[in-house]
Amino acid sequence: MEIDKKYMDEAVSFLLIILGGLIASFAVACILLPNSAIDYGTAGIAIIINKLTGFTLSIAVILTFIPFLIAGYFILGRHFTLKAFIGSLAYTLGLEFFEDIQFELNIEHFLAVSFGGAILGLGLSLILKNGGCIDGSEILANIILKKLSDKTGRNHSMSTILIVFNMCVYLAVFLLINKNTALMSLLVYFVATMVIDHFTERFEAVKQVTIITKSPDAIIKGIKTEMNKTCTIIESKGAIAGKNTTLICYVNYFELQQIHTIISRNKGSFSTVSTIDEILR
Repeated sequence: MEIDKKYMDEAVSFLLIILGGLIASFAVACILLPNSAIDYGTAGIAIIINKLTGFTLSIAVILTFIPFLIAGYFILGRHFTLKAFIGSLAYTLGLEFFEDIQFELNIEHFLAVSFGGAILGLGLSLILKNGGCIDGSEILANIILKKLSDKTGRNHSMSTILIVFNMCVYLAVFLLINKNTALMSLLVYFVATMVIDHFTERFEAVKQVTIITKSPDAIIKGIKTEMNKTCTIIESKGAIAGKNTTLICYVNYFELQQIHTIISRNKGSFSTVSTIDEILR
């Protein structure tokens, strides 16, 4: 029964990722592009290629994403890559479909772009909350963070990496397309990011996972061997449960699914997740 529930939850997460990809593609194809704005990240790069060369948008998106997807498979694991692939496929097919749909918003240009950014953020939120992604910049940020963590033993936020990457995209839009498109696209980024932060509790920040368990050894081993991370071990005592062990581990948003899987294999464990604004050393 428990196995059936696990598979059901996984199936629902894949369906929500597909739905999120379709919502995001609708926002880009039907609202943002007709109003001289573009998506951000590697999708933004694909749109720049499309506008400069006339290359088919959906194909440009998938070709731009594939190198990051391959790198993600070898560095971030099969499960994450599968969800990223499903999300990007839904987004790409959605672009192909919605490009031929006649959709017009009879509202002021600025409001249309803001509305499109909000819908884009909603679609991306569904994808991120269910462990997927449709953008190579997020995979790149994860790879850089993993390399930094493995080398230094410290946890870092991906905010700086994503901001620098997207600033480069908007600079390219400013220089290669026009300044109005760059400014409108920057508005899309801010609106979409605000929506994503609302639904995902700042996915780009470091997350603290606190685990209270009666059998810490298996969880500690899983965190070390499967995630190449360590954790702080505190002997604790519950008012009802009695003696137990509290584990504190720091991960990024995309590693939450992996650590959740490790914890779920060990019955009798209780865990919480909180967002860390700053780590002082």
